[in-house]
Amino acid sequence: MQTRMVPSFDGVDLFMKKDIPPKPKGVVLIVHGLCEHQGRYDYLTHRLNFKDLAVYRFDHRGHGQSHGKSVYYEDFTDIVKDIDAIVAEIKKEYEDLPLYIIGHSMGGYGVALYGSKYGNKADGFVLSGGLTRNNGEIGAGIPNDLGDETYVPNELGDGICSDPKVIEAYKKDPLVKKEISVGLFRRILEGVDFLKENPQAFQKPVLVLHGSDDALVHEKDSRDFYGEIASEDKTLKIYGKLQHEIFNEVSKDEVIGDVVFWIEKQLDPKHVDISYENTMDNMSEDLGL
Repeated sequence: MQTRMVPSFDGVDLFMKKDIPPKPKGVVLIVHGLCEHQGRYDYLTHRLNFKDLAVYRFDHRGHGQSHGKSVYYEDFTDIVKDIDAIVAEIKKEYEDLPLYIIGHSMGGYGVALYGSKYGNKADGFVLSGGLTRNNGEIGAGIPNDLGDETYVPNELGDGICSDPKVIEAYKKDPLVKKEISVGLFRRILEGVDFLKENPQAFQKPVLVLHGSDDALVHEKDSRDFYGEIASEDKTLKIYGKLQHEIFNEVSKDEVIGDVVFWIEKQLDPKHVDISYENTMDNMSEDLGL
């Protein structure tokens, strides 16, 4: 594991981490969700590394160990430009390897925007509980007279997962932000409007995943996004009874197995390793998990 700061388009330093297996066959960039940080994706990273996939991840500006105004965006394209800054770093080191970008929640929103604007820079995308249509009307109740730099409490915790241990760890995590700026909500809503108005701009291979019991981002977001985008290679899976953080649910290995299967099929359609689920116990033992 290696970490370093990467300057984004406007000079804001983003905290980046990379975990590289001995002989990577592809690269995955993980883009985390609102108020959290890249460190909450250690388990997913281990599973991807086990399948010889290099993993890069970073903290959004104003999140985790990155710099910038706390949980705030000046423009809805800031998240896209930040992702692009990390992609540029990846391309410097692994220009010849296929790149896949996984985005969760707000990260899924950012990845959907990135795929719409810079889709040619990645080989495929995975969205987990992605906020792409806002059928759940997140932020709709914010009064118009509140300034962008007004902050409201982060009340996401209880709805993130069905596992109480995950919720408890989230609430106690010092790197999880406890407040959200009104400006961030407004920028996200502007970005969602762009996605709704330009669905044909997204044309790359994509795997769209969502929990049916997601109380934070309505699963209809994923169904609408899937149905409206122009991608010819697209797959949608809604997981029954799972909540928002499907990579942290009790059945997370099934979800991660689906992601690995899809990426390996993209890498080589004729030689997909279908033994992933059967190797779960061996991987857990090897990784000390």
